[in-house]
Amino acid sequence: MADAQALEEVVTFTSDLIRIDTTNRGGGDCRERPAAEYAAAQLSGAGLEPLLLERTPGRTNVVARVEGSEPSAPALLVHGHLDVVPAQAEDWSVHPFSGEIRDGVVWGRGAVDMKNMDAMILAVVRGWARQGLRPRRDVVIAFTADEEASAEDGSGFLADRHAELFEGCTEAIGESGAYTFHDGSGRQIYPIAAGERGTAWLRLTARGRAGHGSRVNKDNAVTRLAAAVARIGAHEWPLRLTPTVRAALTELADLYGLEPDLDNVDALLDKLGPAASLVEATVRNSANPTMFDAGYKINVIPGEAVARVDGRYLPGGEEEFRTTLDRLTGPEVDWEFEHHEVALSAPVDSPTFASMRAAVEEFAPEGHVVPYCMAGGTDAKQFSRLGVTGYGFSPLKLPEGFDYHHLFHGVDERVPVEALHFGVRVLDRFLRSA
Repeated sequence: MADAQALEEVVTFTSDLIRIDTTNRGGGDCRERPAAEYAAAQLSGAGLEPLLLERTPGRTNVVARVEGSEPSAPALLVHGHLDVVPAQAEDWSVHPFSGEIRDGVVWGRGAVDMKNMDAMILAVVRGWARQGLRPRRDVVIAFTADEEASAEDGSGFLADRHAELFEGCTEAIGESGAYTFHDGSGRQIYPIAAGERGTAWLRLTARGRAGHGSRVNKDNAVTRLAAAVARIGAHEWPLRLTPTVRAALTELADLYGLEPDLDNVDALLDKLGPAASLVEATVRNSANPTMFDAGYKINVIPGEAVARVDGRYLPGGEEEFRTTLDRLTGPEVDWEFEHHEVALSAPVDSPTFASMRAAVEEFAPEGHVVPYCMAGGTDAKQFSRLGVTGYGFSPLKLPEGFDYHHLFHGVDERVPVEALHFGVRVLDRFLRSA
């Protein structure tokens, strides 16, 4: 059982980590080393021997192993990233890197994504050291750089260059799952992630004949690209149900006393009300145009136009995604991956999923655990290269009205102290019994 000091430390660690500015602006513009050194110091205080590893100076990762009581059992990877997305201070009620603790809430960038989980991991393992406790199986802890960009300096680097540190790991937990979802009618749902859509960030390029803006030009790169982007934005992707999403829909239908009509999913989603948001983004592939770059002067037709598209595809849906993009872009627009990562699926009938469910239900008996698939991606993608099956499990008990999803990358990101206490208790229970 997590002790009182662990409950105090998780709040302190969350606040301290937030105050260490690890903004990842992309393109290598980030420095995680101060946060990595902080985390390593806390692990060392628990009697562990953390390694600090870098592909690029300043882009630091931390890896440590906690020996379990059953050496023959497969190891479990527990990972969290140290970098955060940018924050504009003038938009916030408090400074985003203040780590302020006010009215029972910790404020700042990273409070939910995901320095809270980093702090929980540190608090749990330090609590074990004080109490002389050990997990059943080896637990490998990884605090990573660069998750908010390409992961090339983080989990990708660790998986490609330091695979030996993860020897024996068959499963992993990371962001984002086991948080309270309030459906507005009194039910509390705790979705645990057992899948992720694949990442397909695209660069579209159209080329044409440069010329004067006053002249007839039927070889206009901007026109060609705009037409392709419009087709992509308007495309209605067909329904595709993965095993994880089928399980999610079935359990949600049962919770609401509905017939799990998986032949008419859109109608079922309508009946689920707010809870539909847990699955509606993962019943199809998607492609959203996000950037458009063309020209340098209003009276000059440019010879090239470029757009970016945020594409996501379901497990088993990559081939459909590729062929659809070929059709939508047409012969006059080229597309390529700027960043490409696999889709993931994890079994929802595994002993590990059952242990996660049991840990949440012990401390939130009024809650209803359901599996779900994440619309986006995490470091689990890179660690899957090592044959590690990933789950999203960063437990938080949140009050009604606390909009967890909108605080991810949002303004006034914050986390209640009581949510952190719940997370430590659940994480401790799960990691010692899994």
